[in-house]
Amino acid sequence: MLLTIIIFIAILGVLVLTHEWGHFIVARRAGLIVEEFGFGFPPRLFSFKKGETLYSINLLLLGGFVKILGEDGSGVDNPRSFASKSISVRSLITAAGVAMNFILGTILLIIGFYIGLPQAIDKENETLAKNIQIQIVLIVPNSPADAAGINFGDAVKYLKIGNKIINISEITILQNTVNKYLGKNIILGIERAGTLLEFKIVPRKDPPQGEGALGIALAKTGVVSYPWRQSLWLGVKSSFIVTWEIIKGFAGLLKNLVVAGEVPSEISGPVGIAVLTKQATSLGFTYLLNLVALISFNLAVLNLVPFPALDGGRLLFFGIEKIKGSKVNPKIENAVHAIGLFLLLTLVILITYRDILKLR
Repeated sequence: MLLTIIIFIAILGVLVLTHEWGHFIVARRAGLIVEEFGFGFPPRLFSFKKGETLYSINLLLLGGFVKILGEDGSGVDNPRSFASKSISVRSLITAAGVAMNFILGTILLIIGFYIGLPQAIDKENETLAKNIQIQIVLIVPNSPADAAGINFGDAVKYLKIGNKIINISEITILQNTVNKYLGKNIILGIERAGTLLEFKIVPRKDPPQGEGALGIALAKTGVVSYPWRQSLWLGVKSSFIVTWEIIKGFAGLLKNLVVAGEVPSEISGPVGIAVLTKQATSLGFTYLLNLVALISFNLAVLNLVPFPALDGGRLLFFGIEKIKGSKVNPKIENAVHAIGLFLLLTLVILITYRDILKLR
């Protein structure tokens, strides 16, 4: 658990600092005064000043911030104030954090394709794959597999029927064998984090529609690595594909939130991400690398949502300013962002509470 917490904080730190560094470096290049670069939200725990900027570590490690002179609309006459810059410059600074999260995710995927990422195995990549295995990619709640203690990511190595051992090299071998022993005791040989475990399980004779006798979904997976030039292309290509899928997913979740008035179960907070971090860590470095890349892309998309307090919300106000030909009243804009931040923090608390309940 301690290792999971350390890794989770390290991942959060990398993602947050990368995002905020985007705002920071573009603001500095634009000649603005960056008053504070903070990791986490106040109260402040530790800080030091270098040049014009105060660097701080704060208690609430749920994000970070860059405080730029004139963000509140003041200092219009000061050429080093955020408020004095054109809409295009302010938009570039605001969007820089999102861009950095996208770039980070892309770099991680490129590295992953080069050193080897876990992938579903087919005829095209099977010759390139190493460590091919039949892996559990979904467990239905309250199913025989769930009751037996089998976990997501476990690799099925063999079936033991009495004294007979059947090695599992294909999904069809497992499915056909299980179907012959419905309602009878069998033993699944599982590899988990390098350790071989055995689980007694009874396949259901009449499972619910779509759940299967054991209540699991399987995939033939392996670690596939590519030459660096191909890795570069695959990393860039995959980053756009993944980002587009995340955008579609967010659109569906937001629609459900508006129509149904409830937070979709697919959304996870810090606790849920920590659980995923633990699972990915147990599966290996490449799985963890893949997870960090996915979280980085998710943060990029989330921050572009035109909601107050997010980067997308600030860009929305710049758009309004462009249309009306004058700035929105700073007091009104700041109040809207403050309300948005309060709502977001409330949502995080609710999701975190729900994630904790799932751990019981």
